[in-house]
Amino acid sequence: MKNTLQSLRTFLSRFSMAALLAAPSSLFAAGASDYAIGADVSFLASAEERGTVFKDEGVAKPGLEILKDNGYNWIRLRLFHTPSNSERFPLPNDLEYTIELAKKAHDLGFKFLLNFHYSDTWADPSKQFLPKAWEDLTHDELVEAVFTYTRDTIVAFREAGVMPDMVQNGNEITNGMLWPHGKLPENEDNFAELVQAGINGVDAGRGNLPRPKIMVQVESSGNKAKTKRFFDALFARGVDCDVLGQSYYPWWHGSPLDLRETLNFMATEYGKEVMVVEAAYCWRPTEYTEHPGPFPETPEGQREYLETVHEILLNVPNGLGTGIFWWEPMVHIRPGSTGGIGSRGMFDDEGNALPVMDVFNKWTRGKVPQDAAEGG
Repeated sequence: MKNTLQSLRTFLSRFSMAALLAAPSSLFAAGASDYAIGADVSFLASAEERGTVFKDEGVAKPGLEILKDNGYNWIRLRLFHTPSNSERFPLPNDLEYTIELAKKAHDLGFKFLLNFHYSDTWADPSKQFLPKAWEDLTHDELVEAVFTYTRDTIVAFREAGVMPDMVQNGNEITNGMLWPHGKLPENEDNFAELVQAGINGVDAGRGNLPRPKIMVQVESSGNKAKTKRFFDALFARGVDCDVLGQSYYPWWHGSPLDLRETLNFMATEYGKEVMVVEAAYCWRPTEYTEHPGPFPETPEGQREYLETVHEILLNVPNGLGTGIFWWEPMVHIRPGSTGGIGSRGMFDDEGNALPVMDVFNKWTRGKVPQDAAEGG
């Protein structure tokens, strides 16, 4: 761990964060107004409805306003097919909830990434459950269902005035999606057909509006070889996209040097935009003690993590590192709990913004929220 941190600091010393923050936007192919400073806020409306109060410098404000005030210009919202609402852990992310949250963000000038899980619950590398409504379908019927569902969903967002600016068809699909039909590596052809059906659904639903950017997200940011195998196989089957997304949680995905190697490879190998579309780090020690991350689990360590990932993205070759999304900055610790995802949020137990919140303020100099609002 000590050697890893030393190597990281040696790398970062080439371009100090202070120098990057002071540099003109022409240093990067994507200027400040084009770089996605994003947050997945899928739980936000649910948290605020339960009475959670968020404060920035002691002033209580709606969560989205705090993000805007601190340079954020994108939101990411996940969508479940028919989410379960168990008392223990309700999942609010159905179509109606997601449209309403997208409207609130749109009114503040945020751009919007829609994340289809194609499941009734969490989809990730360890599980990609079919929606209950699709469990008895043949593969060909499933392909048609994915197309129709995606098309109709995009139409619903378009008619509500909140057409997504970017869409990802599947969440962390390194090991496939809609198992067993699209499970990898055994069903690569079926998997490609399912991804393409989702992309086709976006095209069919957008009407005369510009096509949203299409993202494909994996979670192999610390494994260049695995990343290459996935995208080589997908592209060989004719599937295309605009943005390559990665998740980066250090306790699962390795050091920042591993992340740097993988992102740089993706940009040079495929010539596409790359984003870290899920990022988060704990502000207090709570979990993953067997695989600790490379930064202290403190408020300052959390801030250093985000600064480091941001800097790595800004130095991706050819200006193709185009954004980062924090996963659930407003997720709040549950009463009586000291662990879980609440420790990865950007607020402490009293709802006060942590130091990580203002990482982007100097870099954007207030430009990003204004530019995003002007772009509608």
